[in-house]
Amino acid sequence: MYTRGPKRRKLDRSLQDLDIDEEAASGSESSSLSSDSELIAELENGSPNGVMSENATQFSRVSRSRTKTMPTKDMYTSDMFQIQLDELLAEVRPNYEKVMMRVEKTLRRLKQVIENIPARNPQPIYEAANVFQNDTDAAIPWPDSGPTPELKYSVAFAKPDDINVVGSFVMKTSVKHEEPLVIDMAVTMPSSLFQDKDYLNNRYFHKRAYYLACIASSINSATDIKVHLQYQYQNDSPLQPIILITPVSNGGENNPSSSKYRVRIILAINSAIFEIAKTLPWKNCIRSVSSDDPSTSLSLSTTVYNATIRAESSVTSYLKLFHGTKAKADGFTTACVLGKVWLRQRGFGTGLWKGGFGGFELESTIALLLQSGGPKGRPLLSGGYSSSQIFKAFLQFLTSSDLTKTPLILGDANSYDQKAFKTNTPVLFDTLRYEARITLELLNSILLDRFAPTFIFKVDDALNEYDTVLHISVPTYLNPKGHTVNATERLLHYCTKLYTALSTGLGDRVRLIYPKTLAFSPWTVSLSRPEPADIQNIEIGILVNPNEAGRAVDRGPSAEDKKAATAFQKFWGEKAELRRFQDGSILESLTWTEKGQLRSILQQIVLYIINRHFDVEAANTLQFIADDFDPLLPENRASLMSPLTLFQPSMAAFETLAKQIRDLEGLPLQIRQVSAACADLRYSSIIPGTLKGNQGPEQPMEIIVQFEGSNRWPEDITAIQVTKIAFSLKIGELLEEAVPGLITRLGLENQSPSQNLLNASFLDILPPNQSAFRLRIHHELEISILSRRLQDKSLDAHSCEAAASAIGSHKRTFVHLPAHTQAITTLCTRFPALSASIRLLKHWCASHLLLGHLSDPLIELLAVHTFTTPYPYTPPGSVRTAFLRTLAFIARWDWRAEPLLVSLGTVITPTEVDAITTRFDAWRQIDPALNRVPLFVASSLDPSGIVWTERSPSKLVAARFASLARAACTLVKAQGAALDARALFVSSLADYDFVMHLHPRVLGRAEKKAKPVFKNLAMQAEDDRSLVGFDPVQWFVEELQRIYGPNVVFFHNQDVVSGLWSPHAEERPWKVGLGYSSILKGKGEGEGGGAVVGINKTGILNDIARLGGDMIAHIEVKGGS
Repeated sequence: MYTRGPKRRKLDRSLQDLDIDEEAASGSESSSLSSDSELIAELENGSPNGVMSENATQFSRVSRSRTKTMPTKDMYTSDMFQIQLDELLAEVRPNYEKVMMRVEKTLRRLKQVIENIPARNPQPIYEAANVFQNDTDAAIPWPDSGPTPELKYSVAFAKPDDINVVGSFVMKTSVKHEEPLVIDMAVTMPSSLFQDKDYLNNRYFHKRAYYLACIASSINSATDIKVHLQYQYQNDSPLQPIILITPVSNGGENNPSSSKYRVRIILAINSAIFEIAKTLPWKNCIRSVSSDDPSTSLSLSTTVYNATIRAESSVTSYLKLFHGTKAKADGFTTACVLGKVWLRQRGFGTGLWKGGFGGFELESTIALLLQSGGPKGRPLLSGGYSSSQIFKAFLQFLTSSDLTKTPLILGDANSYDQKAFKTNTPVLFDTLRYEARITLELLNSILLDRFAPTFIFKVDDALNEYDTVLHISVPTYLNPKGHTVNATERLLHYCTKLYTALSTGLGDRVRLIYPKTLAFSPWTVSLSRPEPADIQNIEIGILVNPNEAGRAVDRGPSAEDKKAATAFQKFWGEKAELRRFQDGSILESLTWTEKGQLRSILQQIVLYIINRHFDVEAANTLQFIADDFDPLLPENRASLMSPLTLFQPSMAAFETLAKQIRDLEGLPLQIRQVSAACADLRYSSIIPGTLKGNQGPEQPMEIIVQFEGSNRWPEDITAIQVTKIAFSLKIGELLEEAVPGLITRLGLENQSPSQNLLNASFLDILPPNQSAFRLRIHHELEISILSRRLQDKSLDAHSCEAAASAIGSHKRTFVHLPAHTQAITTLCTRFPALSASIRLLKHWCASHLLLGHLSDPLIELLAVHTFTTPYPYTPPGSVRTAFLRTLAFIARWDWRAEPLLVSLGTVITPTEVDAITTRFDAWRQIDPALNRVPLFVASSLDPSGIVWTERSPSKLVAARFASLARAACTLVKAQGAALDARALFVSSLADYDFVMHLHPRVLGRAEKKAKPVFKNLAMQAEDDRSLVGFDPVQWFVEELQRIYGPNVVFFHNQDVVSGLWSPHAEERPWKVGLGYSSILKGKGEGEGGGAVVGINKTGILNDIARLGGDMIAHIEVKGGS
């Protein structure tokens, strides 16, 4: 989105925090538009030379002085971005002095308690564990089921070598968020407690758990420290339990949640205790695990186990690294803060189940790259970089480096075999590179809002981020109820196996696959391990390649490549088949079909892979999350392979008719162009014309015909309309002669005196066995005549307003709508999910009775924005993802203060952005009450920003539109994987003052009638097209709005018409010509007070009932019947 300048926001604000204050933003009740008619005309229609007048520019200057700065070409610079970053940093950085004042006493007392813990002499581990459990109230958090009597090594407790506060708090790189601030206190265990071979078979981790339990027991016994103690897994690893300390407020032990900080007791050891060579990633340090274990196919390497030992050996080394880097590079700490915000907004963290890349890994990577990593051992990053430059260079490093294939070894690269560091499981790194690539692409843009998508928007919601989301229950033999290191390694291996199998099977159908599971929460120190979850799911997010996802045939290796063909057959089993293709090649292949299937091809492939390569338990628990959006659209499930096939009959009928019109002979002028101008012909109608069935009378598809220029056209508006009628009649006559069975009918519109400047006629064309069309003739001379009329100084304000309105209507119908149709058609072929997502968004608007207020092009532009400006995502590949992202955008869009600029496939230049924002400022200045242009939606085809939004929707409807979107997003967030898509399309009618339920049989939407017994009667019924274009509900609502206009706001769909009474008509002084039925409410204040009247609700509803007749089944009144 092309947005304004910096804006302070809370990073973790919920959608409810985005509620808009109606009164604060509404301004005055009305604005005097008549005095600004010339300016309004310029804003609506543009100036002749494309440059805003001084008057309009002055409005922009005044508006800028009272509102936030709008983006201009000069403002999209690093300076502006830096201003935004400074505001962000001021908001996310804790007040370290204030926090230290609160926590210093607790930290000092904790250190004293730990240093004064009595030593425990060495004892055999099994005996020591029993003694400890009998003497204390704290449990030992064993990494496995606990020691057995066969274990002979001893455990002990001795005074720690060192106790230091480490981590982000010391480095001042902490970031505020909804969780309390965490302060890490590292306790270095003495080397005397360990032996050379303690790195094997959990011996180190047993001794570590015993040592940690001694600390927990002593702190728990200290009566002068009011804290709440819990165990927690550091980095989600059962190997690394730590102590989580939460100070307790005056409310007592049961009220620790009010604390604003927490202290974590983490353990460390001297780096020289265990040799690095013995704990390298490919080493096996659990000798009891063998490759022939029937419950797992885990390789002999214990990567997580080894990495955990090395991490605890390196705490002091990394602390020194960070402090040294901070002294050499001024931008280091700030860059780390920015990086942590970026990671957190994307759901990354140090924990195993958050990707394994969090704040510590980011700080380590940046610090090391500031010291080495470049050519000839030089630093890859310069210490003179600013914080934003370091952050951007870090993203560039992630994007340009594939560490799974070419590992980066800092220091002496010859000391290690680089091949040993390579991995075939780039689960995390692919996802991290994907996010870095998107952010880097955004940061390199000079026009888009780079700040909010990078640092403000949350991107960790699977339903919004991924096109397909799978849940698979963790198999029983992997469910880590014992929380052993074996279970952790096996679960990681299982996720890797899922990733590998799905990546191999789906191939280029997908862009990204990311499996993860949930971490365990902290638990009381009286238990050795957390309570196991009944069911633990592995969540797999998949980003789809929409251009390939629906492919019916997969080509495999050549039959001549024996090795590859054998591997292909082994992976796919009986599904693989040898096939000769049209180009003569003989290849292994796979054939998929959607015919008779309830699932898409991609879902069929996933099911086949899970069934073939995994156990029955996994296959039975596989779930596709929130995949019930497609069935909400009629017949959409049958068109998943090609979403546009539903519209092919309509498109083919249009092409046929356009050719027939161009081939007509006998017209006075040649046809220059035949253009489509309706939703059916741009793949965006809710129900395609060929599928509408019993949805009511047939609605024609609108087209525009333009003749070549000629001086024979009259130069009078009325005469031009008469000429159009003559041309329409001639076209109809010639078409009926050229096409057997085709029927044409001339129609008149805009016949009232106040509409004498508008188009007056159309031609309905009814081809046999095809959809109907409605043809209007475009003559460009009309705009010139109306423009000259607008510039006539002798006209009064009302006439100028009428001329400006006529120009806008003419451009909207004959210029903008055909261009918009062509652009949307092109985009729908470019983005396969766009068509269905537009239709679903319209269906949602119709379900909430908004479709009569929001024009089709406006809804389409909102949906398109999600695809052409998708940041912080890539363009969506599924209907669900596109729909939910569009709702999220509507929910957070501050439409009162920000214009929306939509790219329709072309880049909007800085000059165009300046012109558009100038117009927006001017509109907000002359219409502060938002009575005329509440929503300002510009595009590369409509720089005026008001073609589709002027006067409709109103401010009330726009606010309700945003409120409904926020409510929908709240529901999505609350229900998550359990979301029922149908719930988003259920609208409550309780908010309306009255609701009129329509009779479907009277409207022609009754259920299908029985076929006539006689064939001739059946044919006659099918050929009856006398009601083409008849839309009784729409006409009824338009008539009600014309009669009761400002006093009642009507909402409708094809089932109900509801209304809200205007509060301004409830009570007001009586006067002649109120314009609506009123009843006496009382007498005004004071002696001279006149009569006070209010709107006669009962009388008006009775009039409406008489006007609607049999079309209205019954009327419900709020608080009544």
